[in-house]
Amino acid sequence: MPRLARSEWYDLTRDMNWTLSYVKEEEAWPAELSDGFGLPAEAWWAWDEPYKVTYPEYVHNQYGKDASVYAVNAVVGRSRMYERLDPGWKSAILAHYGVIAVPEYLASLGESRMGRFGRAAAWRNMATFGALDELRHGQIQTYFPYGLLPQEPRADWAHKALHTNEWGVIAARSLFDDMFTANDAVSMAVQLTFTFETGFTNLQFLGMAADAMKVGDVDFGALISSIQTDEARHSQQGEPTIGLLVEHGRADVAQRLVDHMFWRSWRLFALLTGLSMDYYTPLEHRGRSFAEFMREWICKQFLDQFRDFGLEKPWYWDEHFLPELDWYHHALQLGIWYWRPTVWWNPDAGVAPEEREWLERKYPGWNDTFGGYWDVVAANLRAGRPEATLPETFPMICHLCHIPVVAPAGYLAGRLASPRPYVLDRNGRRYVFCSAPCRWVFEQAPRRFQGHTTLIDRFLGGQVQPPTMEGALAYMGLSPEETGQDATGYAWAHAAPHGRTGPRD
Repeated sequence: MPRLARSEWYDLTRDMNWTLSYVKEEEAWPAELSDGFGLPAEAWWAWDEPYKVTYPEYVHNQYGKDASVYAVNAVVGRSRMYERLDPGWKSAILAHYGVIAVPEYLASLGESRMGRFGRAAAWRNMATFGALDELRHGQIQTYFPYGLLPQEPRADWAHKALHTNEWGVIAARSLFDDMFTANDAVSMAVQLTFTFETGFTNLQFLGMAADAMKVGDVDFGALISSIQTDEARHSQQGEPTIGLLVEHGRADVAQRLVDHMFWRSWRLFALLTGLSMDYYTPLEHRGRSFAEFMREWICKQFLDQFRDFGLEKPWYWDEHFLPELDWYHHALQLGIWYWRPTVWWNPDAGVAPEEREWLERKYPGWNDTFGGYWDVVAANLRAGRPEATLPETFPMICHLCHIPVVAPAGYLAGRLASPRPYVLDRNGRRYVFCSAPCRWVFEQAPRRFQGHTTLIDRFLGGQVQPPTMEGALAYMGLSPEETGQDATGYAWAHAAPHGRTGPRD
C-alpha cells in the first residue's frame, strides 16, 4: 500500500459501509446511542467529511505539535514568566483550566461514542481521530497547570474542579454531560462538533491565544493554539450530519438540536469568556469588547452557517440572545466578584477608573446600570469595611443552566420587561429558570433534567452541613486557602474617585 498513490486507496479504507446480516440494525445502532431520526441506513452512507487525513499523516502532524508545544513549556517552566503575569490574566487561565481541562477528556468519550455509533464508516473514522484529539487536549491541559503548582497551588483545580460540587463546576458538568455522555451520536455531531466547537470553542481559543501572546503568556498561547488546530478539524463532523438531516426532510431535528445547545453553550461562554475578555485581560491589551467579538464571530459568521444549511436563527435570537450581549456577562461579573469566596480563582474587579471609562465607551450606559453598585463596594473598601462586600447568603440558581439568576440586572438595564425569574410547576415541584430559553430547553425533554438538583436545592435539602457559608464552601471543595480573593488586593477601589467616573444623566 505505501507504493500506491493516496488517491488510489484512501476512499476505500475510510468508507467501508455494508448491510448487516447477522444482527438487526437497531441492535447494532440502538436509538439511545445512535438515533437515525428516520433516515434509512443507506442515506447516512453519503456522509462525507470536508477534512480528510490518514493515520500516518495524523500521527506525523500530532507529533510535530506536541514536540513544539512541550518544548515551549519546558523553556518557560524554567523562567519567572508566570510570576510576572498580570493578576487578572492569571485568574482567566485558572478559571479556564478548571472548567475546560477534564471536560476535554469527557469529550473523548463523546467522540468515541461517535466512533462506534456514527451512522457511516467515514464518520466513525473521523471520530476516532477526534477521540485521540480530545485525549491529547485533556492530557496537555492538566500537564501544563501541574507545572505551575510550585507557584500557584490553585492550578490543582485543573484536575480537581470537575470532581467537586463547586457551583460553577455543577453548571459546567451539567452542560457537558448533556452534550457528551447523555447524547446519541447524531445529536452529538450537531451539538458538540457544530454548535459548541465551531460556534464557540474555536472562536474562544483563537481569541484567547491572541490575548495570551499580547500579555506575554507564551506558554498558554502555544497551548491554546495547538489545541485549536485540532478543534478546527474534528469540529467539521457536524456539517455533513446537518446536511443529511436537511436533505432528507429533517431540518426540524437539526434546528431543535442547534437551538438547544447554542443557548446552553452561550450561558457558560458568557461566564468564562465574557469575564476574561472585558474584565480580566489587562486594559492595555484589550482589543474588541466581548460584545463586539460576539457580534462579529457569532452574530455574523456563525449565523451565516445556519443559513447555508437552510436553518433559521434560533427563535430566541432577537428577543433574548442579542439583548444579553450588552448586560448579561456584566451582571455575572458583579455577582462572581461579590461571591468570590465560592470560586477557585481570584476575580479581578476590572473597574478601576480607566477601566470604567473603557467599559462605558464599549457599553454606553454601563455606569448607569452597574457603576452605582461598584461605587458602594468601593466606598465600603475605602472605609475599611471589606466584610460588607462579602456574601452571607446564596443567590437563586437556574434549574437548567445552574448559573445564578441575574434577571434584575437585565431589567435595570432596560433589556428585560420584568426582573422576575421564569417558573414552571411540574409533578409537585417548582422549577426556577433564569430565562425563557432555559425554561424552553427544560420543557423539550423534562425527564432529561428534572432530577438534577441545584446547589440551593442541596442546601435546603440538608445535604450541606453545617448549613452555613463555611459549610457550603467545604461542600464545594474549597479550603480557606483556595477561596477566591480580589485579584489586585482592592487596589482598584483605592484608586477610584468617590462617585462615578463616566457620563451620567
